[in-house]
Amino acid sequence: MAMEGSFSCITFFLLMVFLGFVSFGAEADIKKYQFDIQVKNISRLCHAKPIVTVNGRFPGPTIYVREGDRVIINVTNHAQYNMSIHWHGLKQYRNGWADGPAYITQCPIQTGSSYAYDFNVTGQRGTLWWHAHILWLRATVHGAIVIMPKPGTPFPFPKPEREEIILLGEWWHKDVEEIEKQGNNMGLPPNMSDAHTINGKAGPLFPCSEKRKHPYVVTYSLDLALRHKM
Repeated sequence: MAMEGSFSCITFFLLMVFLGFVSFGAEADIKKYQFDIQVKNISRLCHAKPIVTVNGRFPGPTIYVREGDRVIINVTNHAQYNMSIHWHGLKQYRNGWADGPAYITQCPIQTGSSYAYDFNVTGQRGTLWWHAHILWLRATVHGAIVIMPKPGTPFPFPKPEREEIILLGEWWHKDVEEIEKQGNNMGLPPNMSDAHTINGKAGPLFPCSEKRKHPYVVTYSLDLALRHKM
């Protein structure tokens, strides 16, 4: 009789675990992205130069996911440099191999090769960023990660009527890899950047920059969320 009771308890426990997995799988979604690492000519401050980009964009594309999602990002390297991508601030539970630092959690993605990063977004919401994690390529290979709450879960603040993503970066006239090499050879920090950027663009006071300004007016009746990363 005792054995039958124990068997029933074990069966009930396994059933609950199974239903839990089924319930989790039903709520979670799979988000897929394709990152093509490619060189593109970009002009800033009256000066054009080839830079390494993702999908030809600077900054790169924004990743939108929800808490609990599974994310698969296939990276194909068409550039002359080896590549790896790090998902900065993302907690890698039981999938540390997807963290991205070259020669630490993975071998870099060689020219002409692909690698699929496969990870889960667990217990996080908010704004993070991704960037290259090899050489100095993060100067141009970077973008935002926006993690929304699970469906039916409210924001931890009043839901904004509008959101804007702000990425703060830097721009160098010269090739960033050559700047890094020069600093290493001299035993000095690399040269300072020629301009700071917001979403990949320098301010209107720099030469050949857009003269348009993008003011964000926030009133009492308008909640504006600024998702920013440096």
